[in-house]
Amino acid sequence: MTALDRFYSIIPAGGIGSRLWPLSRADAPKFLHDLTGSGSTLLRGTWDRLAPLNGDQRIMVVTGRSHRAAVEGQLPDLHDHNVVLESEPKDSTAAIGLAAAILVKREPDVIIGSFAADHVIADQRGFVRAVKEAIAAADAGYIATIGITPTEPAVGFGYIHRGEPLEIEGAPHAAAVTSFVEKPEFETAEAYLADGNYLWNGGMFISRADRLLEQLGETRPELLAGLLELADAWDTPARGAVVDQIWPNLEKIAIDYTVAEPAAAQGRLAVIPGDFDWDDVGDFASIAKLHSKGRASDLAILGENARVLADSSSGIVVSQGDRLISLIGVTDIVVVDTPDALLVTTSANAQRVKSVVDALKLSGRNDVL
Repeated sequence: MTALDRFYSIIPAGGIGSRLWPLSRADAPKFLHDLTGSGSTLLRGTWDRLAPLNGDQRIMVVTGRSHRAAVEGQLPDLHDHNVVLESEPKDSTAAIGLAAAILVKREPDVIIGSFAADHVIADQRGFVRAVKEAIAAADAGYIATIGITPTEPAVGFGYIHRGEPLEIEGAPHAAAVTSFVEKPEFETAEAYLADGNYLWNGGMFISRADRLLEQLGETRPELLAGLLELADAWDTPARGAVVDQIWPNLEKIAIDYTVAEPAAAQGRLAVIPGDFDWDDVGDFASIAKLHSKGRASDLAILGENARVLADSSSGIVVSQGDRLISLIGVTDIVVVDTPDALLVTTSANAQRVKSVVDALKLSGRNDVL
């Protein structure tokens, strides 16, 4: 059986996308929205990107219990045994680790790949090519990631420092990862871009499931023990009781810190450069850029019944109602109009929307979250 035949995709579909508030909410998170104008939600776009790689029977989705109906409505070909429900969000280590632990019990030599539910990738051919190289690297014993070739000195992404090439059959572009770098200042990002050996961290990880769990056990043995106990009960009648007992006590931490960074420090992490257009749709400025194709003078308008009058204005308007919105002489504006909340900011401040969400949480205004 080839490495590709043993491949299983995992889609972690969690998080509310707080930088896209008030469009993205706890009951209607980012991945359930069509933010590209394609007619498909981000989740559906991710599924359609992965299905040609391994078929709809080998895609697992990890999501919250409250989102099950919406996810299954979006993905009618998703098999019931491939739905993993979280009772509460626990970040990416628990989500991906549990999926890996379940799958390795079913298939001891399975290779898994984790791909976020809310990213946009238009170049299917380039994506598949990179994933196949990552699968080859995983089959050779590495934990692999796909690093996105940067197109600008972005400060909203983490970076991967690419080291020496690795001689891996089937992965001619694989290189060692020397380090992960947190979101940099602009001047540092400019230096990374000029250097040519720094890639954006796209959060895609491909590995033998047993290898990933072994790495996790070295850094977080208690977390791994909980995930293995959950996996032991997953395909049995005891699942519900065990989940309710163990899941709430699991550590909430990103897989970058528990697996990727320690693996890089030990020479166990390979990176495949992803030379394809990629966007994590992290804020409203990103959505505006997607719709305007980089033309700063354009105004992007989202909403089935949006009524917008604009004169000498640019940016983005998202409307969920029938209110008339007029813009005159404003540039790089962000207007998001929903029935119970209105956001007005600029593209330059789009990343700061998360602070509004944090303030609403502190004030107890959960009715608009």
